[in-house]
Amino acid sequence: MAVEYTCCETGFFIHIVIIVFLVLFAGLMSGLTLGLMSLSLVDLEVLAKSGTPIDRKNAEKILPVVKNQHLLLCTLLICNAAAMEALPIFLDGLVTAWGAILISVTLILLFGEIIPQSLCSRYGLAIGAATAPIVRVLVCICFPIAYPISKLLDFLLGHGNRALFRRAELKTLVNLHGNEAGKGGELTHDETTIIAGALELHDKTASDAMTPISEIFAIDINAKLDRNLMNLILEKGHSRIPVYYDQPTNIIGLILVIIDLFVRFPST
Repeated sequence: MAVEYTCCETGFFIHIVIIVFLVLFAGLMSGLTLGLMSLSLVDLEVLAKSGTPIDRKNAEKILPVVKNQHLLLCTLLICNAAAMEALPIFLDGLVTAWGAILISVTLILLFGEIIPQSLCSRYGLAIGAATAPIVRVLVCICFPIAYPISKLLDFLLGHGNRALFRRAELKTLVNLHGNEAGKGGELTHDETTIIAGALELHDKTASDAMTPISEIFAIDINAKLDRNLMNLILEKGHSRIPVYYDQPTNIIGLILVIIDLFVRFPST
C-alpha cells in the first residue's frame, strides 16, 4: 500500500517535483517521437546542404541522431512508456487510486501528448536540434533494451529507406511550387515550367516536339529580304526560319534569325 503524504510535508513536495518532471519528460519523448521520426534522412540532407544557415546547423545536429531510426524510435518509446507508467505510482501517494488514474490520464493527454506533439510538429527541426544531446544520452542509457528490439525491427521491416521522390512525385512537387509562384513562392512560373519540362523529357519522343509542315512559317528562297519580311519574321518570334524552293515541303536550308538578320541587317 502506498504511503500517503499531506500538504507541506517534505515528501509531498518531492512527489510534486517528480510528478512535474515525469509529465514534462513524457511530453518531450512524445513530441520528439513525432518531430524526429517525421524528418526523413533525405529532408535532413537537403536542409543540411541547401537550407538557411539556421536550418543547416539544426539539420547537421539531428542527422547523426536519426541515422539509426529504429534505435531512436525504441529509445523514445521506452522512455515515454517508463514516464507514463511511473506517474500514477507517485500520484498514488498524494490522492486516492482512482484520483491518481484520472489525474495522470489528464496530465499525460494534455501536457504529455497534445501540446508537445503540436509544438514538435511545427518546430520539430529546432526542438530536435536543441534536445539532440539529451537524446544521445537516453540512447546510451536505453541501449541494452532498445538495441535488440531495433535490430529485430531492422530484420523484420528492413532499414529505414531514404524515401527518394519518383519522377511523377517530383513533377507534382514542382507544379505545387508553380501554383504558389504568384503568392510569394520561391520559384517563378518560368522556372517551374522549365523544371517540369525537363522531367517530362524521359517520356517525350521527337514527334511530340515537331510541328506539322502545313503549319510552319517558311520563306521562299526567292523572297526579297526587305524590311517588311524582317518585321514579319520578328513577329513570328522563331530563331530559325526554314527556307524552301518551289514548294514548302522542299526545305533546302534555314535562316538563323539572330545571326543572319541582326548582324547583316541591323535595325536603324
